[in-house]
Amino acid sequence: MTIRVMIADDQAMVREAFSILLGVQSDIEVVATAEDGIDAVAKAGELLPDVIVMDIRMPGLDGIEATRRITSRSGSAVKVLALTTFNLDEYVYEALRAGASGFLLKDASGLQLAEAVRVVARGEALLSPDLTKRLIAEFARIGGAEKPPTGVRIGKLTDRENEVLRRIAQGLSNAEIAERLVVAEETVKTHVGRILHKLQLRDRTQAAVLAWENGLVTPGASGL
Repeated sequence: MTIRVMIADDQAMVREAFSILLGVQSDIEVVATAEDGIDAVAKAGELLPDVIVMDIRMPGLDGIEATRRITSRSGSAVKVLALTTFNLDEYVYEALRAGASGFLLKDASGLQLAEAVRVVARGEALLSPDLTKRLIAEFARIGGAEKPPTGVRIGKLTDRENEVLRRIAQGLSNAEIAERLVVAEETVKTHVGRILHKLQLRDRTQAAVLAWENGLVTPGASGL
């Protein structure tokens, strides 16, 4: 299935370069570009792309607010891949809170960009283990004052599903979770699907954010 992509960036050269890099991929189609957040929100509602490659820093309406507006729309299935210049960019945390499904550094290669689009389109997490550790620490530091009342939602999960959710929040893949829990990978996949359905989440990245906000994993926890 072809992945329909929109690129949102205030720099014309970046939009053109990314369009060329993704356009040569047989399974990816660039359906539109947007020059700022307002343009991205409008075109996302009209074209309903599968993935938006979204620059975080743009004048006017920035990528964070654009992401929030796009992902908060009722029934929205659009995934956002946030772009940033620095690995420790403070806006990464807010982009994930706003609904981004992952992030990528702007100096990534064309192959890395294409693979990132595929990963996000599949609903998988696009967060390196090292970044996951720092994100957990950051959510532990600032999450308490702002975290939503989500305890009841997590309470819907079985003990096994809560364990799988904790492993997702640690940045583990389905295969790694299966190895840790000594179960089949297909079983883990089933658990992940049930978690997303029960918590009404789009993908495992948002499941990880929910777990971080609720303190299911903390810095120094097993595996971190």
